[in-house]
Amino acid sequence: MSMTPDVVGQSTGKTALLIRRIVAYVVLAFLVFISLFPFYLLIVNATRGKVQTGIQFFPSGNLPGNFKTLFGHLAQGRYGSIWKSFANSFIISGISCLLSVYFSALTAYAIHVYDFKLKKFAFTFILLIMMVPTQASAIGFYRMMISWGLMDSFIPLIVPAIAAPSVFFFMKQYMDSSLPLEIVEAARIDGCGEFRTFNSIVTPILKPAFAVQGIFTFVASWNNYFMPRMILQEKKTIPLVLQTMKAEILGNPQMAHAGMMNLYMVLAILPVVIVYLCLSKFIIRGIALGSVKG
Repeated sequence: MSMTPDVVGQSTGKTALLIRRIVAYVVLAFLVFISLFPFYLLIVNATRGKVQTGIQFFPSGNLPGNFKTLFGHLAQGRYGSIWKSFANSFIISGISCLLSVYFSALTAYAIHVYDFKLKKFAFTFILLIMMVPTQASAIGFYRMMISWGLMDSFIPLIVPAIAAPSVFFFMKQYMDSSLPLEIVEAARIDGCGEFRTFNSIVTPILKPAFAVQGIFTFVASWNNYFMPRMILQEKKTIPLVLQTMKAEILGNPQMAHAGMMNLYMVLAILPVVIVYLCLSKFIIRGIALGSVKG
């Protein structure tokens, strides 16, 4: 019994779709492997003792000793307390993340909602600040912090994070596509104040944007080395402790406890992974609850 052309066409289409899916899954699996393989090697290196040449694919038996050495050295203040370094990084990254995301969204809300003469100039000026690297103003900022007596303080690392042009730009673009002005006008007609409108009505709509920028801002502050190295002296953050360990290990590659630096890196990555997983779920929920159909 011969098949009709329609049946042959459907069979060919299903075969082509199956091939495309297989190719897509293979490519995605390869990309996942490339992304996760360095983390696997980091975990493997955390179980090693001395610095070794080449790549080792299987864990060693030095993990308990590395834990003991790491916590012993940090408890003795050799690199600074592990709990203080984690606490310092959490304080700086957490507060910077909250302030940056909230006030950047508030600024974007003002540019998006209000009409005033210098609106385009203000928007352009903020975008121009994005092009100025932090290193360009580092010397002046350093001298100013010395004159103000704010060296070895968290204030110079937290307060400047409020003005984040990149976060502002993302929030502005998100509002242009997801925040109709009719919602704000309806809230004003109902007698809702401006701050109440932003905090109670606009903020739920911006949940996905808050989550995305919260991840980026937290990770950027958590991994920041340049500014803490310039400002902090006695206090240490995680990147400063890692740099101290790296300098000592490079000076003596055969030291018996070089694997503790990789172990410390694993411990330093875990909070970032936890924050990302929590906010990833929040992004999905925020899109479902806060999306607005035009």
